[in-house]
Amino acid sequence: MKRIAYMISDGTGITVESLGSSLMTQFEDIEFETQTFPYIDSKDKAKQVIAQINQSHQDTGLKPLIFMTLVNPEIGALFKQSNACIFDLFSTFVAPLEQELGTKASDTIGRAHGVADSQSYDHRIEAINFALAHDDGIKTRGYDKADIILIGVSRCGKTPSCLYMALQFGVLAANYPFTDDGFAGFRLPEELKPYKHKLFGLTIEPQRLQHIRTERKPNSRYASSDQCRIEIAEIEDMYQRENIPYLNSTRYSIEEIATKIMASAGIKRRL
Repeated sequence: MKRIAYMISDGTGITVESLGSSLMTQFEDIEFETQTFPYIDSKDKAKQVIAQINQSHQDTGLKPLIFMTLVNPEIGALFKQSNACIFDLFSTFVAPLEQELGTKASDTIGRAHGVADSQSYDHRIEAINFALAHDDGIKTRGYDKADIILIGVSRCGKTPSCLYMALQFGVLAANYPFTDDGFAGFRLPEELKPYKHKLFGLTIEPQRLQHIRTERKPNSRYASSDQCRIEIAEIEDMYQRENIPYLNSTRYSIEEIATKIMASAGIKRRL
């Protein structure tokens, strides 16, 4: 039977989702059903969620898992009285930190994903706008400002990787697609040559690429096995010939792809 997990936060829920999900991925044989409740910042809101948690326990006979990041100890105490297995992700670390640092925590809600640092927030927005404006080769003007330019065949993970780097790290990331009729004789396009030092390639296993493309355009030449195999062979040949670093994205999540790219290319986060 699947286990139900609740992500409870008095802020956006981003932190608790990230930590909780990371922990649950370590149990590959267990199927989890996850529900997130952000902005649980009052006792009334907490009691409504707790009623649902207790009902879940009654219906399934299994204790739901609760991962929570709640600053207010009174609200946290309410959840600890529910019929659930509690993982208080803040108190686990805050108390030892207070002891080591010799000071009390500020107990401020939403600091991790707030707008406390307006300069960082503005840079994040700038990076997102840059990624959108320079997505899929829309325009090459502005490549001189890019921290990195991802290249590769269609549907290998360029766009989500660029957006993730922009959102999480403030990296100015552009991407340029290679299509079956755009290899320029298997040469690097002229518009990319001035920025060769910023290029980073993505590749993917042909079978995985075919699966992704089939979902988008079934029964098309674009999604055919031969087409995918030819494009991957050609692009990898160009990477090697032009000495462009590249990564096979097949078995990695977007988060892993982005961080591996940054580590390999020596790009520092701006946030």
